[in-house]
Amino acid sequence: MNPGQLGVFIPILGVLIGGFIVFSRSEIGKAIAHRLSGGATSASHALEEEVRSLRGEVDALRGEMLEAQERLDFAERLLAAGRKEA
Repeated sequence: MNPGQLGVFIPILGVLIGGFIVFSRSEIGKAIAHRLSGGATSASHALEEEVRSLRGEVDALRGEMLEAQERLDFAERLLAAGRKEA
């Protein structure tokens, strides 16, 4: 490789290094660095705990809704039986 060809790569290398520095200081770069360093694991544990909590609440609400539906069905049967007798 002659020196003239090497001179072309110097500005390209400078732009790449400068771009990398700008990218590393951006929010996306910081988020990627945080994720790579393992900082996302504590957040994921908190999210898993919140999901478990929300699933428990959803299960409780399903039970309450099922009970309300059974009561509604019972009331409808009572009303229907009262109409047949009249």
